[in-house]
Amino acid sequence: MVSFFAREGDRLVAQQIAVSPWSDAMLSGTGVCGLLARELEGHCPEGFVPARLTVDLYQPVANAPFEFRSEVVRRGSRITVVDAALVQEGRERVRATALFLTPGAEPPGQVWSSAEELPMPPERPVSPDGAPPLFKSGEREWDSDFIANQNADRKFAWHNLPALVAGEKITPFQRAAVLGDATNHVCHWGSEGAGYINADVTVTLSRLPAGAELGLRADNTIAADGVSIGTATLYDRLGPVGVCVVTTLSNARRQVDFTTATTVGADEPRRPWSRVDG
Repeated sequence: MVSFFAREGDRLVAQQIAVSPWSDAMLSGTGVCGLLARELEGHCPEGFVPARLTVDLYQPVANAPFEFRSEVVRRGSRITVVDAALVQEGRERVRATALFLTPGAEPPGQVWSSAEELPMPPERPVSPDGAPPLFKSGEREWDSDFIANQNADRKFAWHNLPALVAGEKITPFQRAAVLGDATNHVCHWGSEGAGYINADVTVTLSRLPAGAELGLRADNTIAADGVSIGTATLYDRLGPVGVCVVTTLSNARRQVDFTTATTVGADEPRRPWSRVDG
């Protein structure tokens, strides 16, 4: 069965899709964000739902043993805040915060909201192993061709993810966390490839995703002097779920060019981009 991580004793060991496209010695942000969501949701009180996840990716995570530290910062009647950190060799590599809220009745009245189209591909058979992602650039049809989608058009992505940890069913919150990191992919995949790396990821949720499929629609990219902000709408077949924001740094020296499946400027070719990484 395909998964991001498998168990070896009391350890979680990265599988191929959890390894970074930049270096086989590092873990991808997608899997790391998913694992932090897994750690944090263990502290979600009954009757609460995840409303925000923020991950600070301030150090690379090695493809090596790791552990987690977590604590409840605030537990109230309507708001709970939990912090977590991924630790390697006694040092925190990545930290995250989750906000859990209690749902309730909508207030009266009407407010403005965007009515932009959220395109969806035809439904595919659901498999516990997931499925390769589909992409849509501008007015093109959905397909899984990385080369054909390497252009400057607006990007959409549609994912059916495998398990985060082998033997465990991926949860809606974990699914949203993985796709939050992939916001970089839809917002910063341009005509020459992908040249930004995430410094942080924020996923805000008005509700949890429904079903096995989840999409991203690039909404905006704002860049200056090697720092770029990407925003995307997270949605499922019922409609919008939330908004994802990534703050990124230029990595032009090791830009991923999907037309050659190599890293531009690197000393040696890199393996092809992971099918779910962003």
